[in-house]
Amino acid sequence: MFQAYDDEHYTTNSAERLVRLREELKRTGIDGFIIPRADEHQGEYVAPHADRLQWLTGFNGSAGTAIVLQDRAAILVDGRYTLQVRDQVDTELFEPIASMDTPPGKWIEENIKPGHRIGYDPWLHTIEQVERLAKACGLGRGELLAVSANPVDAIWRDQPAPPRAPAQIHQIQYAGMHARSKLADLADAVNRAHADACVLTLPDSIAWAFNIRGADIPHNPVCLAFAILRAKEKASLFIAPEKLDETVRDYLDDLADLHAPDQLMPQLRGLGQSNKAVLIDPSTTPHIIGQTLSNTGARVIKGQDPCILPKAIKNAVEIEGARAAHERDGVAVTRFLSWLDREAPKGRLDEIKAAKELELLRTETGKLRDISFTTISGFGPNGAIVHYRVTDSTCLKLSGDSLYLVDSGGQYLDGTTDITRTISIGSPTSEMRDRFTRVLKGHIAIATVRFPRGTTGAQLDTLARAPLWEVGLDFDHGTGHGVGSYLSVHEGPQRISKLGHTKLEPGMILSNEPGYYKTGEYGIRIENLILVQELEKQPNEDREMLGFETLTFAPIDLSVVDKSIMTEAEIAWLDDYHEQVFDLISPRLREKDRKWLTSATRPLGGKRRKKGGGFRFR
Repeated sequence: MFQAYDDEHYTTNSAERLVRLREELKRTGIDGFIIPRADEHQGEYVAPHADRLQWLTGFNGSAGTAIVLQDRAAILVDGRYTLQVRDQVDTELFEPIASMDTPPGKWIEENIKPGHRIGYDPWLHTIEQVERLAKACGLGRGELLAVSANPVDAIWRDQPAPPRAPAQIHQIQYAGMHARSKLADLADAVNRAHADACVLTLPDSIAWAFNIRGADIPHNPVCLAFAILRAKEKASLFIAPEKLDETVRDYLDDLADLHAPDQLMPQLRGLGQSNKAVLIDPSTTPHIIGQTLSNTGARVIKGQDPCILPKAIKNAVEIEGARAAHERDGVAVTRFLSWLDREAPKGRLDEIKAAKELELLRTETGKLRDISFTTISGFGPNGAIVHYRVTDSTCLKLSGDSLYLVDSGGQYLDGTTDITRTISIGSPTSEMRDRFTRVLKGHIAIATVRFPRGTTGAQLDTLARAPLWEVGLDFDHGTGHGVGSYLSVHEGPQRISKLGHTKLEPGMILSNEPGYYKTGEYGIRIENLILVQELEKQPNEDREMLGFETLTFAPIDLSVVDKSIMTEAEIAWLDDYHEQVFDLISPRLREKDRKWLTSATRPLGGKRRKKGGGFRFR
């Protein structure tokens, strides 16, 4: 199994660890310290050895920051984790703070005393983050101070070793473009930025650029490494030698000069001493890299990581791979939903048993390399925790009348999947049906929207929220995130959210996942992945229009749909979607599952349409 369900008893020792950290801060002469959930590579996910935030506080969400002073401490999280943080963290030790209202800098400004020296690890904060934190410390009449050794590491006695999983070549049949061609295009991009070189730190950027994959981060097929791209010379790749067998070493040696990671800083100093112009992304580059370049004479050019946009725009091979992966995944999810419908009424299922069955069914495809993230399997009140992680101590039985939310995905060589379904266990209340249907209406609004080139995700985000807004409701996460190609399930720069300011372009894959969460009672989310595509020009249109192709195919629970608040067009979309689910998935099912799917995809609006009618999902 790719997922464990044991309890991580970090919170048991938080009090003792916090005491020891404060003692270490006193010993080193600093008054406070900032602990982000980040590593030296600044990706979203971290390996166990770098999860300092969880070790200290018990919080295991994917984003958050703790700030420890001698007389108080806080943990700052965004809207996805406001419930989870209170369940996992001793709030007598760490005050939970909503980071949207009070970001780390503001908390520091309001809580430090004049003359305070606040420490930070310059590998674990980006250039932009340090600029904000330094300004906040200054406003509070304190000082932000880089430390040479992380004090958390100094007290973490059983800290795991850094990962050393073997690197693997991502073959051209899945990548669709040779690494040599990618690196040539990236060298051109560096040259267009009037730079001599560019530093890459993001694991998914390096994996994409060199067509390699790994297993250094749970559920993310990446290798932890650094790279320097050059406009007119061979690239350099800094990767632990023990990760490379002879085949991979020969492959990479043809693309780049290979070095151990400890050679990165000497090469950065060499770029500075040669007065080179170096492109770095201030939103993803550790502060120490920018500082080292500046201090040794380099001309630093700030710009976006040149891999970000081309990685997000999938090529034809990657798009076909995504379709194949989603069809395969849709069969597994449909089999799971059929199984759940048979087994839940018996009263013996719980959140862990359900998650294990879903993983097993994905494994039976014979193509699963890993799950794409820890499965969110939440019944009733646990479903209201947006990024809930089920453990032995939190696991609930699927019994009584409530909703079960399962958000899961698979990592396949040809694509990464992510799907959420909310299923009624027992009889849903009229309120649950109303909320579910409003979430569905928002989902359909995104799935069917036509928009001109140049539109951003922020401009579309309100469409998903409008049906909830009508009755004074909302959800505290984005409507959609980008998704990689056998890479990270969360990929930028594209997203559908209030902060999604990147123009959507054909080839980008995103999630479509509006939701609603009633604290202490239930949660609802409906998620499919969608592909930005060009649309045929209609009569009288004078602009090029884009839209979405739905990639995910699995039934949506009709028992929670309130047809009376849906429009005819929305009902037609749901019927057409379910018809395509049946046409695509049913030939690959056994008889009992095919019979179940026939009922699960029954039309709400009347007779089933003939093949080829209605909306196009492909």
